[in-house]
Amino acid sequence: MLVRTVYPEEMPHVGELRVRTYLDQGLLDPDSPYLPVLRALGTSGIGDVLVAVDGDELLGTVTLRPFQEDSEITLSPDEAEVRALAVAPHAQRRGIGRLLLRSVIERARNAGVAHLVLSTQPIMVAAQRLYASEGFVRLPERDWSPQPGVPLLAYGLRLSARGQE
Repeated sequence: MLVRTVYPEEMPHVGELRVRTYLDQGLLDPDSPYLPVLRALGTSGIGDVLVAVDGDELLGTVTLRPFQEDSEITLSPDEAEVRALAVAPHAQRRGIGRLLLRSVIERARNAGVAHLVLSTQPIMVAAQRLYASEGFVRLPERDWSPQPGVPLLAYGLRLSARGQE
C-alpha cells in the first residue's frame, strides 16, 4: 500500500471513486448538486490530491486544500482543509482511511499549516471516530450548511512544526 500524489491522468478515476463512495454509503442523493463538485475537486490545481494505491488499484483519496478566500471553514492563511476523504467501498475497514488521514496531516505539517480543519456529515459516525482518534476536536462554532437540510460538523487539529512536537 502506498500513499502518493495523484497523477493527472488519474483525476477522472479519483472523482468517480469519491462519487461512488458517497453514493454507496447513502451520503448523497444521486441528483445532488454536489456530485459535480465532488468529481472535480482538485482539478483546478488548488490543493494536493493524495491517493492510496495497491499496485495499479486506486483504493482511496483525500485532498489538502490550502486557505482560500471563498472557504466556508478555513479562516486564515495558516489553516488548511481536509476534503473528500473517500475509500472505495470494497477496500473499507483495512486502515486505508487512517493511512490517508495521517498522510494528509503530515503533508499539512510539512507545509507549515498551523491548524487543519474539516467538515463531516452527522451520519459519518465512523469518520468522526477516526478523526477523534487522530486528535481532531469538534469546532461547533464552525459548523455550516452548504444547502438547506445538509448540516456539516467542523473538526480541527492544531499542528506543531516538524521537530517541535
